Amino acid sequence: MLRHVPAIDDPRVLVDAATRDDAAVFQVAPDRALVATVDFFTPIVDDAYAFGRVAAANALSDLYAMGARPLFGLNLVAWPHAPDLLELLGETLRGGADVAREAGLLILGGHSIDDPEPKYGLVAVGEAHPAHLLTNRGARPGDRLVLTKPIGTGILATALKRDLLPEDGMAEAIGWMTTLNASGMEAALALGPAVHACTDVTGFGLLGHLRNMLEGSGVAARVQAGAVPLLSGARDLAARGAVPGGTVRNLEAAGSWTTWAPDVPEPLRILLCDAQTSGGLLFAVAATDEAAAHRELALRGITGWTVGEIVAGAGTVEVT
Repeated sequence: MLRHVPAIDDPRVLVDAATRDDAAVFQVAPDRALVATVDFFTPIVDDAYAFGRVAAANALSDLYAMGARPLFGLNLVAWPHAPDLLELLGETLRGGADVAREAGLLILGGHSIDDPEPKYGLVAVGEAHPAHLLTNRGARPGDRLVLTKPIGTGILATALKRDLLPEDGMAEAIGWMTTLNASGMEAALALGPAVHACTDVTGFGLLGHLRNMLEGSGVAARVQAGAVPLLSGARDLAARGAVPGGTVRNLEAAGSWTTWAPDVPEPLRILLCDAQTSGGLLFAVAATDEAAAHRELALRGITGWTVGEIVAGAGTVEVT
């Protein structure tokens, strides 16, 4: 399908889609690079204002995963042209604007189309120093994998849609999804060369985004399933079958490159592949700097969880 998309051969392009990284990077000066990303999706919560906040934070996450500070953005809107739904669009845009304001992102305009199913998101552009980029390449054997948010948002959102979870049961998940990864990025930049690779955990789930890092770096990984933080109730809801289609596809895809220990239960396997929205950052940090990484995160009010390590290999994951 993508064979018609031309390969890029331009020295100004520091990162493109070839490495499945989180955003594109274009160098405009020796000490300056623009970082660009785009993301939008259908509502995952019932409250329009919360949906706008989540969607904006999710789009901005890709900038933070690259070590870029936000500059400006454009709204992307697909919405039914129905009078009774336009007020909800206003609330969605208000939510996005509030998160953008918190991030220091200027929303300069956007584009909208008439669509029977609501969708909202952002084009987001940021700036980074070319020498201080965070990418998903560079992880080395011995590195520790540090995660900054618990997982399970896909499971909880699906449970809400299937009436297995009340609206107020999403409060914890919304709190995490609307928390910007800015402080996590600042911690990673403060660690400098100790952070060898970074990505954010979104639609491909924890293992899927880790896999992209492994392929980009030419290494493998070992993940401790019991060390991965989970949102409250997510494991029980996964066991009850509240599993989104994207998560099912992630789990199927992981089967070809993941080795599961026999004692890792099915609900936990599902959660490690759960399609996340506005998930946390995942760092590969030098083992000698693991404690420093946790200190830097704590200084910024963030809990970091060491969930595994990088080992020699080629793109495979062992889950114990």
